[in-house]
Amino acid sequence: MARAVTKQRKTINTIAAWAVGLLIFFPILWTILTSFKTEAQAISDPPVFLFFDWTLENYGVVQERSDYMRFLWNSVIIAGGSTLLGIIVAVPAAWSMAFVPSKRTKDILLWMLSTKMLPAVGVLYPIYLIFISLGLLDTRIGLVVVMMLINLPIIVWMLYTYFREIPGEILEAARMDGASLKNEILYVLTPMAVPGIASTILLNFILAWNEAFWTLNLTAAKAAPLTAFIASYSSPEGLFYAKLSAASTMAIAPILILGWFSQKQLVRGLTFGAVK
Repeated sequence: MARAVTKQRKTINTIAAWAVGLLIFFPILWTILTSFKTEAQAISDPPVFLFFDWTLENYGVVQERSDYMRFLWNSVIIAGGSTLLGIIVAVPAAWSMAFVPSKRTKDILLWMLSTKMLPAVGVLYPIYLIFISLGLLDTRIGLVVVMMLINLPIIVWMLYTYFREIPGEILEAARMDGASLKNEILYVLTPMAVPGIASTILLNFILAWNEAFWTLNLTAAKAAPLTAFIASYSSPEGLFYAKLSAASTMAIAPILILGWFSQKQLVRGLTFGAVK
C-alpha cells in the first residue's frame, strides 16, 4: 500500500513538474514558431499554432537589415567582461565576509542586497551624466562596468553562501603550512568552491546578457548588444511581430544553447553545500 502511494505521488510530482516546465517554456516556443510565420499569420485571429506556411523570410530580412554578428559580439564582450570583472571583485569580498566576519558583516550584506531594490530609472540620470563626462557613453567598457556593478550584490551573496559551507579548518591548515592569502584563495578556496563559482558565473552571464534597461539607455550604435538589436524592430510604423520574433529567437539562441549544455553544472552549483 505504501509503495503504491509513493509511486502515485511520484507520478503526480512528475506530471506537475512537466506542466510547470511547459508553461514556462511556452512563450519561448511561441516566439520561435512566430518567427517562421508571415506577418499576416503572426497577427491572425484566432492564432495558428503549427499548421501554417513555414518560411525563413523573416530571418533573411533581419540579416539584411542588421549586422547580427556585431550585436552578438558586443553581447559576448559585455556579458563576459562584466562576469569576469565581477568574479575578480566578489571572490575576495565574499572570502572576507565568510571567513573573517565582523559585527557589521550581515548589515553590509543586507545593504548590498537592498541596492537591487532601487529602481534603475532612479539613478539613470546621474550615471548618464557621469558617462558623458568620462566619455563612456555608447562604449563596451562603460557597459561592462555598469553590468558588473548592478550584478555585484548577487555575485557576492551567492559566493558568500557557498564559501560558508567550506570548513574554515581547511583554510587554517593551509595558513599553518605557510600559504599566503593569495595562495589560500587561489589554490585552496577556489578549487573547493568550483561548483558554486561556476553556477555564479553562469547566472551572472545570463543576467548581463538579458539586461535591456541600461543597454537601451547607455548605447546608440557602437556598443549596442542583442537587447538593442531586438528593440530596433519596434518602430513608429508599428510592431512587425514575425520579424521581431525572428530577431528575438536569434538573440536568445546562444544563451539557450549555453544553458542547455551547462544545466548540470548550474544545478550542481545551486545545490552546492545543501547537504552536509
